[in-house]
Amino acid sequence: MKNPRTIGLVTLAVILIVGVAGGGFAWHQHQRRAAQPRIVATTYAIVQIADKLNLPLVGVPTTANTLPQRYQHLTKVGSPMNPSVEKITALKPTAVYSVTTLNDQFGKAFKAQHVMPHFLDLTSVAHLQTTLTQLGKRYDRQSAATKQNARINLAKRHAKNRAQGRTRPRVLVLMGLPGASYMVATNRAYVGDLVRLAGGRNVFTSSSQEYQQPNDEAIQKANPQVILRLEHAMPKMVTQQFKQEFKRNAMWAKTSAVKHHRVYDLQEPIFDATANMRVVTALDQVSQWLYPKGVTA
Repeated sequence: MKNPRTIGLVTLAVILIVGVAGGGFAWHQHQRRAAQPRIVATTYAIVQIADKLNLPLVGVPTTANTLPQRYQHLTKVGSPMNPSVEKITALKPTAVYSVTTLNDQFGKAFKAQHVMPHFLDLTSVAHLQTTLTQLGKRYDRQSAATKQNARINLAKRHAKNRAQGRTRPRVLVLMGLPGASYMVATNRAYVGDLVRLAGGRNVFTSSSQEYQQPNDEAIQKANPQVILRLEHAMPKMVTQQFKQEFKRNAMWAKTSAVKHHRVYDLQEPIFDATANMRVVTALDQVSQWLYPKGVTA
């Protein structure tokens, strides 16, 4: 028969080992949870990127667009144009992402609450691809980022092949805004970049500005062959505004685009003011508008 003292010591040792192992496991789990990123996306475009890279979010923008199912139950932090800094700080995020075009608008409000958001540059397809690569590296999602960039590169090649050897059409890009106003999008804007990649010639270019005030005389002189109308924010209202503008202002009827029925409306979620993960579909659509079958110019 074994010594009772020996049995007691063995039992105590087993209990201690199990306790230490259990405590170590609990500590490991705590550390793992602490290391998990807590990301807040303040625009729909960033939500799309996060979804494609399989990133965990804790906060999403308030939007009329349908969020991916995995994010639908998350805290809504307000519209991209006016997010709630209070709601964002309450989520204790490890990273907050917005876009560079909104930096001046609410960057100061974030700084006042000691929140330092990352402003992603989504003004062009190339910048979108750079963003995918950088986020993939930061969050160990290189494989997913590479896959998405490969899809975009394939779409660019298809658009280039469609335009090969054909006359580049003159293209005017307009961005409508609620309130019966619109801006002219240059080559520096996202849709302007789609036009470039699709082989079109934007009639308004700039070295720094994404958008410019419209000028009737300059538009008439440019005589665009294709007009793309981006209905940004409240699309139903903006669509009606564009229709009224084109009916009221006799200038439009004189353009080649209107005469040949080559005026196209760009709507969310495929099109937006910033680059997003619908870029493959968007580029293909612009490419078909610029180079439809049977049209040589």
